[in-house]
Amino acid sequence: MAHPAFAWSLVLSAGVVLASLIPLGAARSQADFVPADLAAPRAMFERLPAWGKRANWAHQNSFEAFGLHAPACLLALIAAAAGSPTAALAVAAAWLHPLLRLGYIGAYIANLPPLRSLCWAAAVLCTAILYSEGLRGLLASQG
Repeated sequence: MAHPAFAWSLVLSAGVVLASLIPLGAARSQADFVPADLAAPRAMFERLPAWGKRANWAHQNSFEAFGLHAPACLLALIAAAAGSPTAALAVAAAWLHPLLRLGYIGAYIANLPPLRSLCWAAAVLCTAILYSEGLRGLLASQG
């Protein structure tokens, strides 16, 4: 049976992408967002406060991170469904990833580059662990 941590990691990581809209929306409201800005939302970037620009970059990076993490979750789910034993390290990585991504967004907006980089690297490592364990599990179930 597949461990629920992999499915939850997928869902929570998608939620992090959506949550990254909250500070971006706040920044846009500070930049006097008006409905006419919808015609060219990127044109208002220069009106954003410094923290709002970082919120925008964090939001964009959230899509990139999710695009890498989602297949890793699916691979781990497939491997577990194929009967592969679930490694505790993979379960921990699945739960940690969304938390680290939230920390990344907060650190980015707060302009704390060392913490931001640490959260980013740790989240990438979590994703790599899921790929590794998922692939290992699939190969083991084939042999």
